Amino acid sequence: MNSLSIYVARASGLHSLNPITKLILTLCLLVSGFALPGLWAGYFILILIIVPLAIWGNVLDRLTQIVLKISWPFILSVFIIQTLFWGKGTPLFEFGPFVPKLEGAIFAFTSSGRILFVMADFILFSLTTRPDTLMISLKQAGMPGGLAYIIVTTLQLVPRFVAKANNILDAQRSRGLETQGNLFVRVRALLPLIMPLVIGSLVEVEERAIAIESRAFNSSRKETSLIEIPDSQLQRLARIGMGVIALVAIVLGMLWR
Repeated sequence: MNSLSIYVARASGLHSLNPITKLILTLCLLVSGFALPGLWAGYFILILIIVPLAIWGNVLDRLTQIVLKISWPFILSVFIIQTLFWGKGTPLFEFGPFVPKLEGAIFAFTSSGRILFVMADFILFSLTTRPDTLMISLKQAGMPGGLAYIIVTTLQLVPRFVAKANNILDAQRSRGLETQGNLFVRVRALLPLIMPLVIGSLVEVEERAIAIESRAFNSSRKETSLIEIPDSQLQRLARIGMGVIALVAIVLGMLWR
């Protein structure tokens, strides 16, 4: 793993798949998870599909660590807000002025499953797909270079910000800034962090623009690559099948509702 992505190199079958195949699979699971109705739809996709894929890719431990670290604040907020402020419903118990509702708890449980599966879906893709091979495969498939660049840059956005923020924090600590302690100390430490982070990000945007122009990014000529992206007829058929599955999930969801 490097600072430009959360990709983890593994010698697995999932890693060896064409990046477009993994991208289509990620989008298929996303569409199916939101299209299919029911309380357990998100949990079913997470447990029955994403977890086995993570085991196949040998990244289950890393996937679990990242998903839980990111998702627990959102899940906790959903449960607190939905159960306590649902409005009219079936009371679960009374705790002073607070009366959690059963309907709010069910909605929070369903929403938590969707939060977990969406995060796990995209993080699994990022853990098993190198950004450079993804961009090359997208451009070789005929996607405009600008759109492919936007997709890859989006995947790299959070790791870049985290790495840059850590570097700034280390630099500020070396100058004697206190970053550990009570809430007031932590909030005060944010001010010397935000300004260099924003300015550094603006400078990086300009540097990236200069770099891609120097590489003839907007050239109309066909590009070549030293990296060979493996693909097969079976994967191409699988991508078509995943598209059909996503359409079927949408139709079933509409009929159910």
